[in-house]
Amino acid sequence: MKTEAALLVATGKPLVLAEIEIPALKPGQVLVEIAFSGACGTQVMEWRGDKGEDKWVPHCLGHEGTGTVLETGIAVSKVKPGDKVVMSWIRGNGIEAGGTVYKWEGKKVNAGGVTTFQRHAVVSENRLILVPEGLPMDVAVLLGCAAPTGMGAVYNVLKVQPGDSVAVFGTGGIGLNALMAAALAGAMPVIGVDPNPTRRALAKLYGATHVIDPSAGDAVAEIKKIVPQGIDLAVESSGVPMVMDQAVNATRQQGGRAVVIGNAKFGATLSLNPAVFNQGKSLLGTWGGDSLPDRDFGRFGRLLGSGRFPVRDLLSTPYSLAQAEQALQDLAVGKVGRPLIDMSLR
Repeated sequence: MKTEAALLVATGKPLVLAEIEIPALKPGQVLVEIAFSGACGTQVMEWRGDKGEDKWVPHCLGHEGTGTVLETGIAVSKVKPGDKVVMSWIRGNGIEAGGTVYKWEGKKVNAGGVTTFQRHAVVSENRLILVPEGLPMDVAVLLGCAAPTGMGAVYNVLKVQPGDSVAVFGTGGIGLNALMAAALAGAMPVIGVDPNPTRRALAKLYGATHVIDPSAGDAVAEIKKIVPQGIDLAVESSGVPMVMDQAVNATRQQGGRAVVIGNAKFGATLSLNPAVFNQGKSLLGTWGGDSLPDRDFGRFGRLLGSGRFPVRDLLSTPYSLAQAEQALQDLAVGKVGRPLIDMSLR
C-alpha cells in the first residue's frame, strides 16, 4: 500500500509531496488513516533547520492529528479498527513500538513514533488515544500537542488557583491554550504578551484580560503596572531566551514561578541574574505540560468542547496536504493561531 506525504528532504528546502510505500506493521504499531493534522512551531524549526543538523532526512513530519484506525499490529490492545483516535507525540499507555521506515523511489524515509503530514501513517500504540466523545475530529487535533502542552503547563505544572495572576508570553497555539486554561481556572488578571497584533487579538478572544505588545516597550514594566508586586505565575511559549528571562523577572518575589514551554533555536543560551533565585522565584521546565494522555486528554477535551471559548476560530482555514509548506510559512509569521491540514482536500 502507498500513501501521499509531505516530506522534509533537506532543511531550508521546500517540502516534497511524494508517494511513499507503507511497510508491514510491527508488533505494537497501528495503521491510521489521517483525517486532520495540526502544525506546530517544532515543525517550523525542523523545516528551517533551527534545531541543528538533521541526521534523519528524508523524513516525515507532524506530531498532532486525528484519524481512523485501519489495522493493528500484534499485541495492540488499546485501539481497534474503526476507532477514531487522537495522534500525539506525548507518550501514553500502550506499547512503545518506536519509529518506522517508509520507502520512496528506492530511498528510505524515516519517521518517528507518530507522524501526521500524510494521508496514512504507521503509529506507535502509545501515541494514540480515543477521541473524546462529542469532540469534532478537527478540534480534537489540538489534543495532539497544543492543548496538553499549554493547558498542562497551567494545570499540571503551575497548578493555577482562582485569583492567581498569570501572564503568557507568546500567544500562538500553545500559548492560547494556556490562556484558556488560566481563565477557566479563575486566574485574574490573565495577561497575554506578544508582538504580533493578530495573536494579541486572539489572546483577547481566549481569556486574556490584558494584552501587551513587547515591541512597544518594556513588557515586565507594563506587567507591573497591572500587578505592581509582579505576577504569581508565568508561562513562556515563545522559545526566545530573552523572553524566558522576562517571564521569570515578571513574577513576584517569594513564590513567583515561571514555566518554559518554548523551544529555543539550536545553540541558543539563556543568561539569568541569579538574584531571581535569592528572591524566591522559580524557573521550571516541562515535557508536554507534564500531561499524561490517558489521564488528561479526556479532561482537556471537555474544556475544548465546553463552548466557553470559540475554539474553532483558533484553527486556521483548512489547508490541503499539498499546502503543508504554506501552513508552516503562515505559522512562522503568526498569520494563523494553529494551522489545520484537512486530508479530504485535494
